[in-house]
Amino acid sequence: MDGMSAVKYAELGAFLRSRRERIRPADVGLPAGPRRRVPGLRREEVAQLAGASVDYYNELERGAGSQPSEQMIAALARALRLSADERDYLYRLADRPVPVQGGTASHVHPGMLDLLGRMPSTPAQVITDLHVTLVQNRLAVALVGDQTGFRGPRASFVHRWFTEPDTRLLYPEADHEGQSRAFVADLRAAAARRDAKDPEAGSMIRTLLAVSPEFAALWADHDVAFRRDDRKRIVHPTIGLIEVNCLNLFSEDGRQRLLWFTPAVGTESAGLLELLGVVGTQEVVSSPRRTGGSSPTRSG
Repeated sequence: MDGMSAVKYAELGAFLRSRRERIRPADVGLPAGPRRRVPGLRREEVAQLAGASVDYYNELERGAGSQPSEQMIAALARALRLSADERDYLYRLADRPVPVQGGTASHVHPGMLDLLGRMPSTPAQVITDLHVTLVQNRLAVALVGDQTGFRGPRASFVHRWFTEPDTRLLYPEADHEGQSRAFVADLRAAAARRDAKDPEAGSMIRTLLAVSPEFAALWADHDVAFRRDDRKRIVHPTIGLIEVNCLNLFSEDGRQRLLWFTPAVGTESAGLLELLGVVGTQEVVSSPRRTGGSSPTRSG
C-alpha cells in the first residue's frame, strides 16, 4: 500500500470525511444550492478545490488509492481549512514528513485563506516571509503569473530575483535597483525575526552572498525594513504597464503575508486590472519547467 498501513489508510479516509462534513460551502466561496443533501462539502467540491480528480479523492475517503504526495496533502489541507495541528496529523497519516514552516508546502493560515477567498475581484496571494508563494487567486496568476510551481531554493522569488535575470522582466528596468534594495532589507528583517539558527533563511542568505555580487553589496549596507506597502509598476505581456499599490497583511507570527494589489490612484490601472480576467494568465518567464517542477498553466 505504498508504504502506508491499512489502519492508516482507513483513518486517513475517515479524517478527510470528518473535516469535509464540517465545512459550509460559503466558507470556501461555494453556493449552498437548494438540493444539498449532505452536511458540509461534497466530495467533488473538495477534489476541485484541491486540484485532484474526483475518482482519486473518492478512493482516499474509502481508505484506498495510492499514497498521497506531499503536494496533495498540502492542497487538501488548504481545501479543508485545516488547522496547523490537523495539517500535521494528515501528513503523519499519509506517512509523509511534516514540512518545516516557511517552505513551499507551508500550511496556509486558514484566516488568510478565508480573506483570499473573499477577494475574487482583486489580485491577491499568500506568501511566506522568504517570499515563497503558497497560493494565488485567479487574478493574481493573471497579473504576475503562476508563482507556486517552483521547488527548492527557486521557490523564493527573492532567490530567483538575484539568480535568474529573466525574473526581473516583471518590472521595468528603471525599477530594478529599488526592488533589489527593498528585497534585501525585507529579507534581513525576516531573518532576524526567525530563530538565529533557522536553516532555511541562513542557507538562502549564504547562497545569495556567494552567487550574487549585487546581493552581497546590498547586504553589506545593513538596511532593514519589512515591505508593508509598495507602489509597483508591473509589466504585463498583453496589457502593458500596470501601476498598482501592493498591500500586506501579516500573520501573527510574521511568517506569512496576504498580498493584494489595488490600482494606483491617478492612473489608468483600474481599467487595466479589469482586463486581467479577459486576457487570462501570463506565463512566468523563469518557468518551473526548467528544473522539472510543475509548470504554470495558461487560462483564458
